[in-house]
Amino acid sequence: MPKCIFCMIANKEIPSDIVYEDDQILAFRDLEPQAPVHVLIVPKKHIASLDNMTQEDQALLGYLMYKVPDIAKELELVNGYRLVNNCGEDGMQTVHHLHFHLLGKRKMTWPPG
Repeated sequence: MPKCIFCMIANKEIPSDIVYEDDQILAFRDLEPQAPVHVLIVPKKHIASLDNMTQEDQALLGYLMYKVPDIAKELELVNGYRLVNNCGEDGMQTVHHLHFHLLGKRKMTWPPG
């Protein structure tokens, strides 16, 4: 099985444009941005998707969510933002490492797709 690309980014095996990092999570710019600001926020622990979380992962996910407003503020997303998680094949999850897309600096449309 090939190594997880987001684990490789978290381990600094692949360069990325990091906008936030601490001992539990990493936020970096998406290589194919869908908005003027498009950042991926990932836990450093490998969790394939929301469907693969365990009870032990609750604190980590809570912490990640707690940090989202701080990251958004640092990126000057003062008029709001969208946070997206794709889960599974129908959800268009293409990288099997839990991640959230933080999108901003443009008016979002609804429905999203």
